[in-house]
Amino acid sequence: MTNQLDPIDRKILLTLQSDTNQPLEEIARKVGASKTPVWNRIRKLKKLGIIKREVALLDPEKLGLDACFFVLIRTSEHEADWQKKFLKTLKQRPEVLEAHRLAGDIDYILKVRVKNAKAYDTFYQALIAEVKIFNVTALLSMEELKSTTQLPIL
Repeated sequence: MTNQLDPIDRKILLTLQSDTNQPLEEIARKVGASKTPVWNRIRKLKKLGIIKREVALLDPEKLGLDACFFVLIRTSEHEADWQKKFLKTLKQRPEVLEAHRLAGDIDYILKVRVKNAKAYDTFYQALIAEVKIFNVTALLSMEELKSTTQLPIL
């Protein structure tokens, strides 16, 4: 699909990744095109699913969600039913911001955002009550050095 993107499309995507609330005139100026073609390209990018949705990015600490844990999960269960139940459980937990299935010794990694260690323990107890897990290791992030939603569009 990336071969469908020309340099103007890429500039539009880079511009939108920094702020989707920019006026269309500003986006057009930044990418070196006029408003109507830029608007049509944005509509096309949405239709193609390249732009999936537009969201507000919130500051978790200002909302009292001070603790970020990376949870490493090893399981002895690899059947389809277990995976389905595990995925359903993760989707129901708003604390889970990201979940990835991994290659290697660790099966899954979760990014979990909660108020504090006690809130993490509540999350952990609920998780292991729902699905059988062989081993869980939780790593507390001491400081977030970089966080972005912007993809490296070249």
